[in-house]
Amino acid sequence: MLSSPTAIPAFRDNYIWAISRGDACVVVDPGDATPVEEFLAQHALALTAIVITHHHPDHVGGIATLTANRDIPVYGPARESIPGMTHPLRHNDCITPAGLDIALSVMEVPGHTLGHIAFYCADQHWLFCGDTLFAGGCGRLFEGTPSQMHDSLQTLAELPGETLVYCAHEYTQANLDFALAVTPDDLRLQARHSAVKQARQLGEITLPSTLAEETRTNPFLRASDPAVKAACEAREPGASESDTQTFATLRRWKDNF
Repeated sequence: MLSSPTAIPAFRDNYIWAISRGDACVVVDPGDATPVEEFLAQHALALTAIVITHHHPDHVGGIATLTANRDIPVYGPARESIPGMTHPLRHNDCITPAGLDIALSVMEVPGHTLGHIAFYCADQHWLFCGDTLFAGGCGRLFEGTPSQMHDSLQTLAELPGETLVYCAHEYTQANLDFALAVTPDDLRLQARHSAVKQARQLGEITLPSTLAEETRTNPFLRASDPAVKAACEAREPGASESDTQTFATLRRWKDNF
C-alpha cells in the first residue's frame, strides 16, 4: 500500500519527505543522512531512490552517505551541479521511482535557485516544491529574479486546489505573521494564523497545506489582490503598477520583516 508522505525532521526546521510502498522508500531532499537511516531502520524500509529539488546543502548533504553502499538513482535538476546526481531532469520530464508505482512530473520553478525544480504526482495530488512555495510564504531569491519567482509561483498556482503542498521547511507560523502584517483585516488569514499558532504550541507539524489554502491566504500568490497591492503601494510607491512589482515589494518586505 502506498503511504502518504511522511516528514522526517532534520536540522532546526527542515523536513525530508519519505514516500513508501511495501518495504520500498523514496526520500525527497535528504540534507542529512542520519535521520533518514534511523527512519528506514525503524520502519524496516529499503531506500530505492533519492529525489532532489535544488542544490543547497540542507537538501543534498545526505546524498553521499545514503548512496555509499546503495546502487540507487538520484534524481535532480539538470541546470544545477549536484554531487551524486545520476538522473538530471528538465521541465516536463516524468519519473517513476523504483518501488512506488507512481509518476512524478517535473516542473522547472526558478527563483530561489536558478535550476530549482518541483515534483508533482497528479494521481495523488502531491506537490514536492522544495524551497519555492512555502506554507504561507515563498523562498528567498538567492539566485533568481522577482519576475522568475513570481512566474514560478503562478505556475504552481495553476495546479488543482486540492493539491497537497509538501515544502521543505517548518516556516508556516513566521510566514503567517508576515502575511498578517500585509493584510491584517483578512478574516481567513486570521483564522489560519490562529490554527497554526495553536498547532505549533502543541509541537505539531503544519504541513501539508493545500494549494487552495495557499491561494486564499499566502500573500506571495496574491500579488494581484487589491488589498495586497494597496499594502505594498503604501510601503513602496509604484509597487502596485504590476503584479511582478507587487511581488518584488512583498519579497523585500519579508526579507526585512
